[in-house]
Amino acid sequence: MAQAELHLHLEGSIDPDTIQLLDPGLTREEIGARYEFEDFAGFIACFRWIAQRLRGPEDYALVTRRLLERLEREDILYAEITLSAGVVLWKEQDLAAIWDAVRDESDRSPVEVFWNLDSIRQFGPDLAMQVAEFAATRVGEGVISIGIGGDEIAGPAKWFRDVFRFSKDSGLRLTAHAGETAGPESIWAALEIGAERIGHGIRAVDDPSLMAYLRDRQIPCEVSIVSNLRTGAVRSLDEHPIRRLFDAGVPVVLNTDDPAIFGTTLAGEFALVRERFGFTDEELATVAENAWKFRFAH
Repeated sequence: MAQAELHLHLEGSIDPDTIQLLDPGLTREEIGARYEFEDFAGFIACFRWIAQRLRGPEDYALVTRRLLERLEREDILYAEITLSAGVVLWKEQDLAAIWDAVRDESDRSPVEVFWNLDSIRQFGPDLAMQVAEFAATRVGEGVISIGIGGDEIAGPAKWFRDVFRFSKDSGLRLTAHAGETAGPESIWAALEIGAERIGHGIRAVDDPSLMAYLRDRQIPCEVSIVSNLRTGAVRSLDEHPIRRLFDAGVPVVLNTDDPAIFGTTLAGEFALVRERFGFTDEELATVAENAWKFRFAH
């Protein structure tokens, strides 16, 4: 069955083979060492290192093409892909040219693609507003939403209230990473500034009133199990709260997050949920349908 994926980072889809194309001077051992980490800080360092290998529009076009080819092979025919626009600006690159490159690649793909332009929480609200202002000029041209990722502790959601208000008024949808490495208060803060979907959101299980709020208002959590394990957001698979979230009625969507960094696929995430958490075929169908139900493009 054709599937949809809603939480997927372009930069996190870049595998070691592609890194070697981008930077032929690197050995496979050097590349492999960068993909090894033990905690969230190590993941952020890996993500930053990968992003720094992207020198301009041609590189961004290459990685977009390779990602879309993989999605097509895996029968994922709808994707909302996150471009870390905040990182592009941090690198002082031409965001408009890079956007044109990734949009042109996605326009040629049979996969239906929309783009989430993401700022980085720890970079602050001023850079995030630059991302939002650019995204607002591309509404209707493939950009569908704006998000805040990165370190939710170092960049509290309240910093981005004006950014989200401007974005909503400009016709953009709103999403936020929250409740990944911080507690339920981080999710509440993201909801308070207008987030319509929560990236990760696993710490909602620590607050029954929050789970009830997400259930009653049908606000989905974009869950990525292997990601949560690799970053240390959960200490073990057995501790992952996906079953508790689902059983509480919280809308759950499964995703890969950064598939090349974490060594996962969407099919693998579904298999893991079946094998380790006892999801039935009917429950898995509900999770798969949620990706279509809660996509921003209708």
